Amino acid sequence: MAQNYDVVILGGGTGGYVAAIRSAQLGLKTAIVEKGNLGGTCLHKGCIPSKALLRSAEVYATTKNHAADFGVQTGEVSLDFSRVQQRKQGIVDQLHAGVQGLMKKGKIDVYEGIGRILGPSIFSPNAGTVSVEMSSGEENEMLIPHNVIIATGSRPRTLPGLTIDGKFVMSSDEALLMEELPQSILIVGGGVIGIEWASMLNDFGVDVTVIEYADRIIPTEDKDVSKEMQKLMTKKGIKFATSAKVMAETLQTGDNGVAIQAEVKGGMETFSAERMLVSVGRQANIENIGLENTDIIIEKGFIKVKDSFQTKESHIYAIGDVIGGLQLAHVASHEGITAVEHIKGNNPHAINYDLVSRCIYSNPEAASVGITEDQAKEQGFNVKVGKFSFKAIGKALVYGESDGFVKIIANKDTNDILGVHMIGPHVTDMISEAGLAMVLDATPWEIADTIHPHPTLSEVMGEAALAVDGKAIHS
Repeated sequence: MAQNYDVVILGGGTGGYVAAIRSAQLGLKTAIVEKGNLGGTCLHKGCIPSKALLRSAEVYATTKNHAADFGVQTGEVSLDFSRVQQRKQGIVDQLHAGVQGLMKKGKIDVYEGIGRILGPSIFSPNAGTVSVEMSSGEENEMLIPHNVIIATGSRPRTLPGLTIDGKFVMSSDEALLMEELPQSILIVGGGVIGIEWASMLNDFGVDVTVIEYADRIIPTEDKDVSKEMQKLMTKKGIKFATSAKVMAETLQTGDNGVAIQAEVKGGMETFSAERMLVSVGRQANIENIGLENTDIIIEKGFIKVKDSFQTKESHIYAIGDVIGGLQLAHVASHEGITAVEHIKGNNPHAINYDLVSRCIYSNPEAASVGITEDQAKEQGFNVKVGKFSFKAIGKALVYGESDGFVKIIANKDTNDILGVHMIGPHVTDMISEAGLAMVLDATPWEIADTIHPHPTLSEVMGEAALAVDGKAIHS
């Protein structure tokens, strides 16, 4: 028997389940169709498990390499990677149970299976009826929604010719499941995910080499942050090859591991290691969900949407990684909320993606909001910049982590903040102050006039804001 709903969501990841919760809060009868586990990539294959591993790596490296700096005698320090993986899985399982509880609390129906959008039929004059192929093998369920939200997420992308075999050549999905650490690894791609894995594996004691096609690592970040990140990671022993084009056809795998050639400035160079991790972005999951039965437009592999996240089919919405843009869990969540509010007729504000904070959970961490200095100049702004080092911040010295800085970019003509870029200790927990400042259209003066408690890492924000006008106290 067909089931009727106000909203059916394809995909129970961060965007999908948050959209479902808001939908239920607004009194809409809601269902989620999820072929895997609720929580999606972020909870099971991305944000949470990778950060759990990063934390274990940080504790291990700090204890092994820096405990004596704090006057702590530890003796011989060893790593039990099976316990590391157990801890990671325990955190994932706890959060997964929490999401399942939220579905029950919101009386949201969850269908475990593969959902496909059907074209106009006897059930509905418009495309949008969802057929669910149940994972249990039971007869297909037919869901008839007034509105559909596509939140099917993304998966790791690879380069043509670099086949992911899960043994010698991995994506982040396979790397998260490693039962033991390799002695050495090549990481193809020096973007956010590649740098996080480079940092983690290096802290675990793995010999790491990063190969990046662009002329610098994390190329979407401010140049000063990229330069500082590479300097600090090189100091830790990570090797980098930038402006390097990997020649996939030269890949060799065998008992000795992997070897591949890359075109670099000096010609061809061969790189070898025990394993390879390919980290070159993510591609949308748009196959086998019935898009061919709709008028939905696909551009460059992603679903095209309006500000309200409506597709060309006005009753079908799409959110999260499947629409491209900033492929971040917190963005998907807000897109889901916005889509549901629009379905309800509440006229939500369009998301300003320039005000979204972005984080890199490496060691050191990096975080940013707004545009870079180069982007500001390219857009014609008359720029002024304030920059302040953690080396003059007492709490950073207490932590034993004083590398890095905060950089604030402002419009010299209006004093508006255009961007804030950070690298250093715990900056992913500090970036929200900058994000709130930009949402409220604050000026550097207003940040500086906010009394930051002492001693805290947050003092660096006040000093950087003062530095915009050459008034920093401790420089």
